[in-house]
Amino acid sequence: MKDLLKNVVYAGVGAAFLTRDKIEEVRGELVNKGKMTKDEGKEFVDDLIRRSESAKDQLELWLTRRVEDRVNQLNLATTDEVADLRRQIEELQVVINRESGE
Repeated sequence: MKDLLKNVVYAGVGAAFLTRDKIEEVRGELVNKGKMTKDEGKEFVDDLIRRSESAKDQLELWLTRRVEDRVNQLNLATTDEVADLRRQIEELQVVINRESGE
């Protein structure tokens, strides 16, 4: 029963986005209602925080990959490519100025 209750709470409150305060609030309610002991509540909180941090890390990695994919699809110039183009322009300006000054 307690495992079922934990799974319902995990699913119901969106474990990936819970704050520690919210987790402690849920734990307090469950302990007060006699659904779990204080030790079980601490274990529950620790487990939920681990799951929350893991889910956040996975979401961040997924978002980073999606953004990188989209940027690559846009075929935008990288910082290095822009710097190289600026260098080439400066070199051409030197050549043009040298030739026009002769």
